[in-house]
Amino acid sequence: MAQKNKYNITASLVLYKNDIEEVKKAISSLLNTELNIKLFLLDNSPEDSLRVLSNIDSRIEYIFNGKNLGYGKANNLIISRVLSETEYHLVMNPDVYFEKGTLEALYAFMQANENIGLAMPRVYHYDGTEQKLCKLLPTPKDLIIRRFIPDGDYKDKISRIYNIWDADYDKQMDVPFLSGSFMFMRASVLAEVKGFDERFFLYCEDLDLCRRIGEISRTVYFPGAKIYHGYQKASYLNTKLMLTHSLSAIKYFNKWGWFFDKKRKKINNIVGIKQINKK
Repeated sequence: MAQKNKYNITASLVLYKNDIEEVKKAISSLLNTELNIKLFLLDNSPEDSLRVLSNIDSRIEYIFNGKNLGYGKANNLIISRVLSETEYHLVMNPDVYFEKGTLEALYAFMQANENIGLAMPRVYHYDGTEQKLCKLLPTPKDLIIRRFIPDGDYKDKISRIYNIWDADYDKQMDVPFLSGSFMFMRASVLAEVKGFDERFFLYCEDLDLCRRIGEISRTVYFPGAKIYHGYQKASYLNTKLMLTHSLSAIKYFNKWGWFFDKKRKKINNIVGIKQINKK
């Protein structure tokens, strides 16, 4: 007989010099559930001032890394440890919060759809405006134009296609690239792909993981649950982070292909047309 999982959900938040009140809001959202959950706080900060957060609830485990390991590597510390004990693992940004019932809705959705490995809910800014975070797999042109070309009609046209802006966000969609701000993943699928690729220190690790999960299961946008996300776009404002983002993009295209990625073209053609035609 198979061993029963200890948890319904495990969750991890990677921290780095975060605003403590914002993290408390994220923690409160995660723990406001009747599901059996365990929350891991993975602190990449230079000092452990955020350790006090572990006193909030016995379901929290705080791990101080003593240095900035990077986003994927920090998450993998827990992913490698918990996947045999949980049904689902949630990777979430500390600037996210949501209402009671959100985790239950996602859990029920995944339980009813065993061929889905990753789900992302509907996402809103703090002010209630919607964030359309469903994307196609990027081409080098997509990322270069979005980052370095001034705003205008051409940039808007490229962004509209890449971000699938013309899709109906009221409906469920199969999407190849879902935002890393909230990744609700089936533990068995996450175990098969072996978590994040640690070659990505920060940025594109979510894109790479989505793509690998998508090769063995469905990756789905689920509008039946919603979250609120700060979405700061820090790499657009900070030169060092912009360089980190650019280097990660280079690593991604070196891994998957630059201009001759046949799988990307096939996936994007099918997915992009399908979502627009659903309207």
